[in-house]
Amino acid sequence: MNHSAPPASRSAGAAPMRRRRAPLAALAAGIALAALLLAGCTASSDSAGSTAESGDAGSRSNEMVAPGDAAPQDASAGSTAADRAVITTGSVSLTVTDPIKTAEDAATIVEQAGGRVDSRTENPETDNQAASANLSLRIPAGDLDRTLDELRALGTVNYVSLSAADVTQQSQDVDARITALTTSVNRLLTLMDQATSTTDLIAIEGELSTRQSELESMQSQRDYLTDQIEYSTIGLDLYSTGTVAPGAPDNFWTGIVSGWNALVTTLGALLVGVGFALPWLAILAVAGGIVFLIVRLTTRKGKAT
Repeated sequence: MNHSAPPASRSAGAAPMRRRRAPLAALAAGIALAALLLAGCTASSDSAGSTAESGDAGSRSNEMVAPGDAAPQDASAGSTAADRAVITTGSVSLTVTDPIKTAEDAATIVEQAGGRVDSRTENPETDNQAASANLSLRIPAGDLDRTLDELRALGTVNYVSLSAADVTQQSQDVDARITALTTSVNRLLTLMDQATSTTDLIAIEGELSTRQSELESMQSQRDYLTDQIEYSTIGLDLYSTGTVAPGAPDNFWTGIVSGWNALVTTLGALLVGVGFALPWLAILAVAGGIVFLIVRLTTRKGKAT
């Protein structure tokens, strides 16, 4: 019994040792597991970040416009600007030596540019008025600038006024209505061919007549718009030298000259007014003298009596 006691004591001492090592092993295992989980989370977050960055890069690369794609957009914008329907009107005033002859030259310039003269008025020189001319010119819109330069060279420019009106929307609306009315007319013609009764035929003919009238009206409106767009309307006024007053002075010396000319003109107008009134003043003086003599003689007779 003395020999068996030591082993029992050793086994009893080993049991507490195992009990002390078990928590340490569990703690070590927990630390290792936590480390593995942390490493896994870090790896997943890095993977997600790289995936997000690659996605963002891909989206940015998709949003970038290739150089070849930018040109069609610019070309489209240019074609849109070129498709605008614009009506240009204006007026030009010139001082020339001979308005009648200059009117002939202006008409020749416009006709050579492919345009036409819609109206022309000429006033020859008389004792009471200076010569002048007025023309309504229709100039192709593409040659407007060049033709205006040639017209300016005919004399001294008094003024040039131009205005433009965009009728793109109106032109598109007219074209759309013409398309719709044309389709409607064709459909009514088909229904007329298929009509089986007199009542249906009369009703279709009445509606067809209305639609055809509307279609012809819209076609006339489109033709007018097309003519106004393709040919600019310019009014040209031609005056003789000295008819149109010169422009305002632009410096001190021209101001003195303009003031002197205004003074001379004013004095001349006063002299003309005095000359006009002089015969009337003479008649009034004679009539006043007669009345004065009559009154004086009457007064003397009254004193004598």
